[in-house]
Amino acid sequence: MFLRHAKSSWENEVEDRNRPLTENGVKRIQAIANASKAVFQPFEIVFSSPANRALHTACIMMYETQRSFNELQVREALYTFNVSDILRFVKSLPENYSKVICVGHNPAFTSIVTYLTGSEFYHLPTAAWAKITFEQNSWESIANGTLSLGMPKDILNT
Repeated sequence: MFLRHAKSSWENEVEDRNRPLTENGVKRIQAIANASKAVFQPFEIVFSSPANRALHTACIMMYETQRSFNELQVREALYTFNVSDILRFVKSLPENYSKVICVGHNPAFTSIVTYLTGSEFYHLPTAAWAKITFEQNSWESIANGTLSLGMPKDILNT
């Protein structure tokens, strides 16, 4: 699963990786996490970009779904906007995990969803998730996945 960070603020004069979530971003990921608890539950581990907005999104999702924070790992490789970096990360995941959540950024997340599913998917908005199911049993060989989307406007009827 790819979970894009919630809405972040450009108001503070901080480096990109330090940008915080907006108040509305916090409320939206809380609502998405609560509405999607059953979707998030089966996952074994959560990998997050170290960027403030991504890590905060991951922590809120985990708190709202009552997941153990022992299941959270921060990975520098997810602080990227490049699809090839995300593909390299996913294909190198340890084989002892079969269900993972990655929390990070666009345009990389939109591009990886398109690449791994072959779908005509154009945009993963903030606080949205894309769940991809594969027939392959190895991260290295994943391809042609089946896509399920959790779009905030659909989930929250807003």
